[in-house]
Amino acid sequence: MEVSFKFISGAVLGILSLFAPIKATIICTLLFVAVDFIFGVLASREESRRQGKQWYFSSQEAWRTVRKSCFVLLTIVMTWLVESCVLDFMNLHLTRMVAGVICGVEMWSLLENISVLSDARIFVWLRQYVHRRIEKEIGPCDDDKGAA
Repeated sequence: MEVSFKFISGAVLGILSLFAPIKATIICTLLFVAVDFIFGVLASREESRRQGKQWYFSSQEAWRTVRKSCFVLLTIVMTWLVESCVLDFMNLHLTRMVAGVICGVEMWSLLENISVLSDARIFVWLRQYVHRRIEKEIGPCDDDKGAA
């Protein structure tokens, strides 16, 4: 029994060591997801307070964030495998680009949440500015609820 435990734990740790070079990228990206979740909960609470509604924490939103975190982790890991095992002759930095896009989306969501929480006009203006720039670069968005 002890031999099989050592074999299995050695195999698992060996596979995990393959991803050691992207540990910081994974932690940073998951941190962005976690911070966005926390501020999303706070913004939801603030919106409910402003509308005079009863606020409650929904475990469904927490589980959605857990699923999103798993998909983010899977995306980064799979990108790393392609970059390091398949396209190892090219220096593309695909993993960092994918993580950068994910962090950018989370940052956008954080900006929306902060504009709800803060009365500082700079956050609302910044959100509107970024929205206009995106529309200018890629065209109008179907979902214009964030535009003012």
